[in-house]
Amino acid sequence: MCMIKAEITDKTLSEHLSKIEEDKLRIFTMADGRIRGALFHGTRFINQMRAQHNLGILETYILGQASLCGALTIPMMKDMEHTLIRFEGTGSADGYTVEADSTGSVRSYLEKEHIPLDKPLENWNLKPFLGAGNLTFSRIHKDDKYPQSSTVDVDGENIAIDFASYFAQSEQINTAFNSSIQFDKEGRVVGAGAMYIQVMPKTGGTAELGSQVDSHAEEDADEEELLRKVENAFKACPSIGLLYSEGEVDSEDIILGLFREFQPTITMKRDIIYDCPCSKDYFLNHIRGLPQKDLEDIRKNGPDPLEVVCRKCGSVYHIPVNEI
Repeated sequence: MCMIKAEITDKTLSEHLSKIEEDKLRIFTMADGRIRGALFHGTRFINQMRAQHNLGILETYILGQASLCGALTIPMMKDMEHTLIRFEGTGSADGYTVEADSTGSVRSYLEKEHIPLDKPLENWNLKPFLGAGNLTFSRIHKDDKYPQSSTVDVDGENIAIDFASYFAQSEQINTAFNSSIQFDKEGRVVGAGAMYIQVMPKTGGTAELGSQVDSHAEEDADEEELLRKVENAFKACPSIGLLYSEGEVDSEDIILGLFREFQPTITMKRDIIYDCPCSKDYFLNHIRGLPQKDLEDIRKNGPDPLEVVCRKCGSVYHIPVNEI
């Protein structure tokens, strides 16, 4: 048994979700393989995350942006890999944690699930809530004994830009992220999605012997022009969340419409879900490992049943004392 899936009880929202394109991550390449990327439609994904943690609008926006960007790291993974992404900031939200797995599951949580507000939100500048801080990626592969971690300083104003900054500083890979969540007038999440593009490293190549032309200089100039055009196309993307909420275009339309000049090819489609491997047995074993005096106190004074909440996904487990 895994995560207890919270039910989405809003009938208006459920009806809307039934009409829009299914959640899916689409991986694509373009410009003769020089650029790779992925587009993730995650409207249901974000609504499930919100239901699991019972989040307000601001909290949904922050954790949702982080979770969407975390989901985009999955196609970058090699073999069986698990990545923990943690932001620790100086703002009122303190930070967030996202875990993404190569199997296609993501779970996440905020350090503070109820962020204090001094005044109504005027814009989506997250700096007051996240603040300048550290973004850490910890990766562990199937046979690793210890995770490989790297930390960079980020601004905390925009989560997508923070992720791009991490890849520029730590991986030295030119990467761009775009994440978007669309709310309706009642605060429902009616559209959500994210996209990344990444420049692939060159594989080599030399000028022909006897050439009188500096072919490398020409290649560099062509490369710079290509990247400029791709960057401009990426920046021209309308709000992804709004596009998905309207339902007038699908994911393939978005990819082909933005990057038609670079002949994009969708190479793979895969499911990404908000899920957690927690279970009643997992927490029961932890409780059984408590000191004997604590176990005796629980058996004598209760409460019965014990209520245990998984911090990483919000699942609530009720464990009868006689099972301990």
